[in-house]
This record gives sequence, structure tokens and C-alpha cells, in this order.
Amino acid sequence: MLEMRIVVAVTNDIVTDQRVARTCDALVEDGHSVMLIGRLLPDSKPLSRPYRVCRMRLLFRRSALFYAEYNIRLFLRLLTAKADLFYANDTDTLLAAYCAARIRRKKVFFDAHEMFPEVPELVARPRVKRVWEAIERRIVPHVDGAVTVCQSIADIYREKYGVEMGVVRNVPAKRSVVKGEAAVPPMILYQGAVNVGRGIDRIIDAMEFLPEMRFVVAGVGDEYEKMRTYAASKPWGERIEFLGRLAPEELHRLTPTATIGACLLDNMGLNYYYSLPNRIGDFVAAGVPLLATDFPEIRRVIATYGVGELVGEERGEALADAIRNAVAKWSMLSNDERLRRMETASRDLSWENDKKILLGAVEAAANHKK
Repeated sequence: MLEMRIVVAVTNDIVTDQRVARTCDALVEDGHSVMLIGRLLPDSKPLSRPYRVCRMRLLFRRSALFYAEYNIRLFLRLLTAKADLFYANDTDTLLAAYCAARIRRKKVFFDAHEMFPEVPELVARPRVKRVWEAIERRIVPHVDGAVTVCQSIADIYREKYGVEMGVVRNVPAKRSVVKGEAAVPPMILYQGAVNVGRGIDRIIDAMEFLPEMRFVVAGVGDEYEKMRTYAASKPWGERIEFLGRLAPEELHRLTPTATIGACLLDNMGLNYYYSLPNRIGDFVAAGVPLLATDFPEIRRVIATYGVGELVGEERGEALADAIRNAVAKWSMLSNDERLRRMETASRDLSWENDKKILLGAVEAAANHKK
């Protein structure tokens, strides 16, 4: 493998992005020199990583002005960065990486964590969506290498742009499945971005009919304050807790104590419909059964390994019944059977498997001839 200097770009503040952290660690372990570029928020926590990290403090935090400022500043940094390959995480870093790579005759690699033009925030804004689609249409067919998070999205990109993408799933590093001491009272856990369409409001409503349980939300996002306010407005709101942004090690301590892990998505576009959220793998690795939406990639995991239950669009008391039934069905299994299912799933849903695909794709990009 040719050793390279790789600049990795992402628009978040890096701290809680476990996929990017795993990617950078894998590249360093493979002998590459890595610099990771993200952004610095007012509440960003300090970082200590075994590679160089640069976080830019931006004037704008959202909307078109944020994306414009970020890409202009990223482009200027890449023009002078010592690098052989620019690694763009998601479409919102791709324009700057591609332009700098072409000017400097460097390689560009695209890691699509999602179908960016299909995120709910853009599906409802067709003109803005068309801008991002135009960026992808112009650039994606010409990248030197690419990966994405599931086969369904890889198939769509191949059909749209004629590009072959490796599948590198959002899965955790392999570790033995050891269930933590159960929370009292029983706990429903949501972990991840608190954004629109993540089912958090549905669980808040269902908690009216689950007096024996509590609901914990670990993560931040665009809907964080709205969901906190909504939960606080309910008479049962004292059984709902918002923990905010947690470091990965804090999350690793919390997750195994959950009774059930929630992964409920609303059908708000192809990005959600074909997603395989990283919390699926995180719950499995922690020995926590899932209650998840019946979408194709999620169904594939649940049906293959029997590590949880699938639901549709249930709300209120119907969703509460589904949660209660899922917990009851899981508790009826023997400890040995629960462990067997989780261990089998964990062996497959393991970063040790998928990082080989990533490193192979990066090597192929380095050797790609136009």
C-alpha cells in the first residue's frame, strides 16, 4: 500500500462523529498521514487524536451561508495543504475537495454517509435540493473513488451516476457483547442526532402509556430544544431525560444499561428509507434489543439476526404496546439465546470487516487513472 498524505473533511465539530473517527484511525493504522478538518462550535469539547486536527471557527452556523463559508474556507486550506488525496465526507464537503483536487492534480475520494439531497430538510425545499443534486451530478461521476453506508444507496448512485461505490457500513469496532446492569426503571434509549423525522416526538407521546418506563435521549441536533420543550409540556415529562452531546466513551457506558434501543424513522425521503443508522450496530454491540422502523436496510439486520422488533407508523398507545411487547418477547428468551443472537450480529456488524473495504477503496483511488 502506497503511503499517502490524506486530508479528511467533515462539516461537523468531529467530537461525536464515530464514523469519521474510525475512518481516520484506520488510515493512520494503514500507514498514512492524516489531517482532519472540521469546525469549532461554541460548545465543542477538546479533542485528542493520534493525527492532526483542524477545526475552523465559522461566522455562520447554518443555512446556505454556512455551507458557502465552509466550502470557501476549506477550498483555500486545501490549495496549500500538503496532501496526496482529499477525502470528502458527504456531499457538503465535496465541492471544495473536488475543485482543489483538480487544480492541484490530486486524488479525491467521496464517502457518502447518506443521500444528502434526500435528507428531510432538503426534501421539503426543492430549489435547494436541486442545487445539491447539481453538485453531485457534476462531480460524483469524476471522483477517483467512493464508498457509502449501504447497498441500497450504492445501487442508486450507480444507476444515477455510473459510479461503483464500496459499502462501508456504520458499524462499531468489534467488542464482546456484555449487557450492562439494567436501568431501573426500565429505559428506552435514543442515541444520535436529534433531527426531524427521528421518531423522538412519537416516543414522547407513547410515554403517556408507559408509566413503568423512562425515555432517555443522548445527542443534539436541530430539533433538540424543540423536543425538550415538547417533553417538558407533558404531565409525564419527568420520565423523559435529555442528556445532550455525549463523548463516545460516555455513550459506551450508557448504552448497555438500556432496556431497549429506539431507531424510529419517519418516511421523509429516500435518505431515511434506505438508511442503516450507526445506532443499530451500537445497540447490538451493547447487547440491547432494538425497536426499529421497517425500512429495507434495517429490516435486513433485524430479520437476519433476530435482535429486535420492527414497527410501522404506530403512535400513542399503539406504539407503547409495540414497545412493551418487544421488551416482553426479548425477556422470554434465555440468556444464552439472547447472547448468541447478539454475538452473531456483532461479528458481522463489525468495523474490522468493513474497514478492509474502505482501505481497499482508498488504495484503488490512489491508483486510479483518468
